[in-house]
Amino acid sequence: MSKRRFSLVARVNSDSPSAVKPILESFAASGTLSEGGSPNEFIIEAKLDGESAKDLNRTLLSALRRVEKKTRLRAEWSSGDTTEKFFDYVSKGTRKSTAS
Repeated sequence: MSKRRFSLVARVNSDSPSAVKPILESFAASGTLSEGGSPNEFIIEAKLDGESAKDLNRTLLSALRRVEKKTRLRAEWSSGDTTEKFFDYVSKGTRKSTAS
């Protein structure tokens, strides 16, 4: 399978924000990382290359959970005209992206 370019928009909540922040910074090297509405929340926007949204999502969440098990990820991965949503490791559906 060939690699594709994905755009990530995600909210990450963790019981240990200082532990997960370096992981998020490495994934956000091609984007932005900001604090969310609460002290334990981050918002990440980035562009990543991978074979599938599922694989990229699993890679990100696994890296986060290695440093803090109580980490939650709500992510949207977009490539081409398709957006896939995930809550932690679970796919919450695929939809056609809207042009903006």
